[in-house]
Amino acid sequence: MIVAYLRVSTSKQNLSNQQDEIRRFAQNRNLSIDRWVMEVVSGKKNKKERKLGSMLKRLKKGDTLIVTELSRLSRTLTDIMAIMGHCLEKNITLYSTKDGYAFDNSINSKVLCFAFGLVAEIERNLISLRTKEALALRRSEGVVLGRRKGSCTKLRLLMDHRNDIVQMLRQGHSIASLCRHYHVSRDTFNNLKKRSPSVSEAWNESRHHRRTLRPAKSSPGTSTATAVEQTAEKKASAGLLQALTQD
Repeated sequence: MIVAYLRVSTSKQNLSNQQDEIRRFAQNRNLSIDRWVMEVVSGKKNKKERKLGSMLKRLKKGDTLIVTELSRLSRTLTDIMAIMGHCLEKNITLYSTKDGYAFDNSINSKVLCFAFGLVAEIERNLISLRTKEALALRRSEGVVLGRRKGSCTKLRLLMDHRNDIVQMLRQGHSIASLCRHYHVSRDTFNNLKKRSPSVSEAWNESRHHRRTLRPAKSSPGTSTATAVEQTAEKKASAGLLQALTQD
């Protein structure tokens, strides 16, 4: 199977140029495209979250993948190398038409792939080095990196007051009122319930207590019957009062 993969980053870009380029390439090599895979997505997005990922899984030994440029596969050299390695391992031929690369199971392809891998490794090391140097420079300037030591998070605040929260829950306070009181979100409070068994237990008790206090809904028939009984009692009382007055 021969698959052509086309990608642009935004809907404003056109896929037709890539399609024409691949058609000319296939015609010159007497290749027939069996499937076109097109998507509008950033090359920085993980290949597993793109059509590219599922397509690579379906490709088998002897299949061919055609792109106009290796950058269509990804925007990072590391990801491109991973895809190239996957194709070589499964004996899938990869063509990059504009770059003029053909990666198959030949020695030349393996040497070229090794060279790309070496460049990718150098790129990773340079990124790591630049990051470390930038952090060291900021430290030398007196910038405190990361969360300040001893700083209090909102969850930590709730943990420190969990005994008070347990008492407030047993007094009938709702989660909404507690969130307003401590200026936290409901998600933060839910995290507290997961981390503190006492808070979780108090919340369950409070919820059960509110349910037992909730009045039971009466059926329409019962309400009507009760109203009739009350009317009859009033009439009987009025009649008895009138009889006593006449006497």
